[in-house]
Amino acid sequence: MTGRSLFEKIWDAHAVQSLARDAALILIDRVLLHERTGGVALKSLKASGRAIAAPGQAFVTMDHVVDTLPGRTDKTLMPTGTAFIIETRNAAREAGLTVFDIGDERQGIVHVISPEQALVLPGATLVCPDSHTCTQGAMGALAWGIGSTEAEHALATQTLRIKKPLSMRITIDGVLAVGVTAKDLALHVVAQLSSSGAKGCIVEYAGSAVEALSLEERLTLCNMATELAAFSAIIAPDDKVFDYLAGRPYAPKGEHWAQALESWRALRSDPDAVFDVEARIDATEVSPMVTWGSSPQQGAPLDAEVPAYESVAARDSREAYDRALDYMDLKPGQPLLGLPIQGAFIGSCTNSRISDLRRAAAILKGRKVADGVRAICVPGSSQVKKQAEIEGLDRIFLDAGFEWRESGCSMCFFVGGESFGERERVVTSTNRNFESRQGPGARSHLASPETVAASAIAGAIADPRPLSR
Repeated sequence: MTGRSLFEKIWDAHAVQSLARDAALILIDRVLLHERTGGVALKSLKASGRAIAAPGQAFVTMDHVVDTLPGRTDKTLMPTGTAFIIETRNAAREAGLTVFDIGDERQGIVHVISPEQALVLPGATLVCPDSHTCTQGAMGALAWGIGSTEAEHALATQTLRIKKPLSMRITIDGVLAVGVTAKDLALHVVAQLSSSGAKGCIVEYAGSAVEALSLEERLTLCNMATELAAFSAIIAPDDKVFDYLAGRPYAPKGEHWAQALESWRALRSDPDAVFDVEARIDATEVSPMVTWGSSPQQGAPLDAEVPAYESVAARDSREAYDRALDYMDLKPGQPLLGLPIQGAFIGSCTNSRISDLRRAAAILKGRKVADGVRAICVPGSSQVKKQAEIEGLDRIFLDAGFEWRESGCSMCFFVGGESFGERERVVTSTNRNFESRQGPGARSHLASPETVAASAIAGAIADPRPLSR
């Protein structure tokens, strides 16, 4: 017998019953909901007359459609957004769930507050009706996105029927160069492997470069596994994870902490574990990245030119390539550096944690956003916002000309609420650059928070490294 991978160890520990066709009934430890889809699951569950099996293991936050402007209330710019908030709040409270509501100091983007509150723990299973739930695999958990119907089933039974995904290990060795971030690494991986490069797989990130990342950097890396079409992503937990979790609200306490640590330290793939797919990335080859097209896989180093079709034909169809260039108003051979921008956004479940804001603020300190650029910073949680304000980061953003917001998903995506303008070019720390993702006709270039800050100052896509020295 060969050894088991980290994923297989968690899968086996949670398999209630094996089913046909390599599927199993899996025990679900945590269910996280937000107001955009969570209310739908709760309303349907109530209508069916079914109770929630473990109310203490389900949590709700208001993050997706809430306004982020100072002084916000239940009212939103999104049509029906207020109804989403009120109905979800009422249904969650009636069911006895914990709600991180507007005005609650624990409120924030679901994938930011879950590690922050220690809702996600090493070795646990966690589901949420959101495709970027894979973020939380950085904690050593098996966390994946589901639909609202599956959320209803998980709430009622604490189980889900899952077809076992294939396993893929992406080993990243070497040392990232100075000025290269986890976001650059994530964009590099997607560009190298394509947006279908891990289709249906559970990805384990491993290697010396991954081990060297801070916990919050690992969250950024795992966040974008869904852009590889992965089932989810996971990283073996280590002392960085354990130190982060110690003392947090929902972490084990006292003798339970010691027992948990002993169990968590065994959560890693065996040396002889076999993976269905293997991929290797050399960290020394990663540069600061920016996307040029309308898919996360359409990325390139900052100092590169818009590629000719022949150089990306292995991952892009001719139709997709031509459509992307037409939408982004770009031509092959055109430099990416220096493209004028009208918007800059720092936020989202990818890059809105305190370390992200600190690094961006270091670029912005003593500098000003260029005329004609609308720049916005949205902290990932109310606790991140509070910590940033204690450190004076809010003043740096405001003095530079950024808007300083309340926490939430904000303009990571457009659902009829606030947006950037039509045909405006935006540099953004978010995870998706699809057509109209940040507003009808808006052209989004994905990048690190540092690149967003440098570009806001320059009024054009800019390299942050000269401003960091």
